Amino acid sequence: MSTTTTQTTTLGVKNDAASAPPPINLTEKAAQEVKRIVAEQVAAGETRTLHLRMRVVGGGCSGFQHKLDLDPEVNPKLDVTFEMHGVPIVIDKRSLLYLEGVTVDFHDDLNRRGFSINNPNAKGTCGCGSSFSM
Repeated sequence: MSTTTTQTTTLGVKNDAASAPPPINLTEKAAQEVKRIVAEQVAAGETRTLHLRMRVVGGGCSGFQHKLDLDPEVNPKLDVTFEMHGVPIVIDKRSLLYLEGVTVDFHDDLNRRGFSINNPNAKGTCGCGSSFSM
């Protein structure tokens, strides 16, 4: 007898957990940079599995800010976990409401270095681009 695991998203839609599309898109370039940073942490003595945690917090002049952290902790009751390009990703269910469809990229150009987050759900951003409104 086989069973199929289902996952209920925060939008109330049940999907087959094996075929459900990930809630965010992490580009290959961003994944490579996360792996590089994790490797530095491991070299410095970190022994726990580090997950890329993405969340939305209040703040900034537009009301909300995206946050990316490395986090060894996962709460199965509060967090949604998945893997993309070999990077374990964790998003708390409250933040997931604001992050569906987000793309996380990494830039290493002459004029810009760092992660960028493109949120198609944002209605507006502040002048410097560090916060957004819904």
